[in-house]
Amino acid sequence: MENQILFSKIIGDKPKHLIILHGLFGMLDNWATLGKKFGEYFTTHLVDARNHGRSFHIDEMSHKAMADDLYHYMQAHKVEKSSFIGHSLGGKAVMEFAMKYPEMVDKLIVADMSPKDYTPHHQAILKALNSVDFSQVENRGDAEDFLKDYIKDPAVRMFLMKSVQRCDEGKYAYKFNLKSLTENYNDLITNHLPDKIFNGEVLFLGGGNSSYITDPDTILIKKYFPQAEIKHIQGAGHWLHAEKPDEFLEICLNFLLK
Repeated sequence: MENQILFSKIIGDKPKHLIILHGLFGMLDNWATLGKKFGEYFTTHLVDARNHGRSFHIDEMSHKAMADDLYHYMQAHKVEKSSFIGHSLGGKAVMEFAMKYPEMVDKLIVADMSPKDYTPHHQAILKALNSVDFSQVENRGDAEDFLKDYIKDPAVRMFLMKSVQRCDEGKYAYKFNLKSLTENYNDLITNHLPDKIFNGEVLFLGGGNSSYITDPDTILIKKYFPQAEIKHIQGAGHWLHAEKPDEFLEICLNFLLK
C-alpha cells in the first residue's frame, strides 16, 4: 500500500530545513506566526500529524507510526536531513524519529515533553470532546456550549474549538480523528523509545510552570540523549510557544543556529 503523506505548509526557501510538529489535539495552524519567523532562517515545514488538522485519518495512532510518517514526508519532499521541533505529543514523535532515523536529524528540540510514561491527565478533555453531539450543533457556539460543561478554562476551550470545522454539507465536525485519539490515548502518553542512544544535539525546552519536564527527568533524558541541554522558560506553562513566543523563538534560534 502506498504511504499517505502528511499535510504541510512550507515557509521560506533556505538551504537548511526545519520540521515542526504540534501536540495532541493541535494542528499546524497553531504554529503559523512562529513558522514565519523560523522561515527567515530555514525552509520551515509546519506539519499536521496523522489524525489531526488536514492530514489523513487512520485507525493506527502510535509514536512509531508518527515517526514513519515524518520519514515518508521527508522522502516525498526530497529532504535528506532536517532539524525538528516537536511539542508535547509531537515531541514524543520526533524523539522516536531521532532514534530510528538518526542520520536524517540535524538538531532536535523537544518542547515540554520527556521520554517517560505520563499518568492519564486528559480525561476531562476527552470526555468533553466525546460529549459533543454534532447533530445538535448548528453553529460554533453550540459546540462550545457542550464543552463548557466539562472544561471551565476558556483558553483550553478556545484551543479545542480551533479544530471544530464546518463541513461541505453545512454540518460541523472535528478536524482531528477523535475516535482514534480516544482509543490510543493511553499508548500515546507512554514511553516507547528503544533502548538506544541518540548522540546528536538535542534541546529539551520546558515551561517553568509546567510539570512535563521535572528535575528527576534529567537522568532519563541523558540516558537516551547524552548531549541534551535542558532549559525552562520561566512563567510559561505547557503551551510555552504560545505563552512566551519571543523567548521561545530566541532560545530555539540560538540553539539551531549555533
